[in-house]
Amino acid sequence: MDGPMRVLVTGGSGLVGRAIEQVVKEGERREGEEWIFLSSKDANLMSAEETRSVFQKHRPTHVIHLAAMVGGLYKNMRQNLDFWRNNVFVNDNVLQTAHEFGVVKVVSCLSTCIFPDKTAYPIDETMIHNGPPHESNFGYAYAKRMIDVHNRSCFEKYGRRYTAVIPTNVFGPHDNFNIEDGHVLPGLIHKTYMAKKEGKALQVWGSGRPLRQFIYSLDLARLFLWVLRDYDEVEPIILSVGEEDELSIKDAANAVVEGMGFKGDVIYDTSKADGQFKKTASNAKLRKYLPDFKFTPFKAAMKETCDWFVANYDIARK
Repeated sequence: MDGPMRVLVTGGSGLVGRAIEQVVKEGERREGEEWIFLSSKDANLMSAEETRSVFQKHRPTHVIHLAAMVGGLYKNMRQNLDFWRNNVFVNDNVLQTAHEFGVVKVVSCLSTCIFPDKTAYPIDETMIHNGPPHESNFGYAYAKRMIDVHNRSCFEKYGRRYTAVIPTNVFGPHDNFNIEDGHVLPGLIHKTYMAKKEGKALQVWGSGRPLRQFIYSLDLARLFLWVLRDYDEVEPIILSVGEEDELSIKDAANAVVEGMGFKGDVIYDTSKADGQFKKTASNAKLRKYLPDFKFTPFKAAMKETCDWFVANYDIARK
């Protein structure tokens, strides 16, 4: 597009928003780009009025839409209705207001947990709507799927090229390290920190057998910038390491133990739910576009995340 690019990032103070802010500051910003990172303190995006006023104030040409009500397995299981309603309101307000203000491109963030529970593997971008999601998080999953419905309809009616990315499990600095409600890795990092400090065994919830693909937030941030600038499809794109890099929760827990220098016992509490056994995603489409993209090795990324948490324990979300 001609003229300056003014990018508004919703959810700018979260895990992915902070990572995007970091890579932009560290040299990924291009000439003529202005970046605005919003947090929930700047506007309640569940309110159409507040969403309009924040768009009026900043007049973005592009939007990266990260704001969402999110949480780990156990929080989702307790609050499906809240996840559905809150995310539907936020997404509709952001996408509709973006259209009304003539925003050229919106890149929203989905998740691999929105895919059908009963499916062939690996999952790819064509399979989002092929069946119901896992019952543990159906509220969140259906709300996120509706972003794709909105984008396709908006393209059909107005020719808007609004799209979405589907990352696998994201981790990194500035995550929510809450043990009860956070995602698996930040929860494990916090638990390991506490077990080490208190000289106790580390308790991992579940069997440790489920498989996941993990993507470092700074790698995801770099890919977000590519999608914003160069990916021209309305159909979503999966942003993930390859199928060959899938790890068990036990492998991930071992990397946390190593990253934190924890020397105590590790106990798996099999009375706790495992969630979906696997949700293996194909990154073939990403590799078609970016065959040479280098992901940060998992253990190195994990060590950086553990070091950040220890150094920022007092201010980390937990």
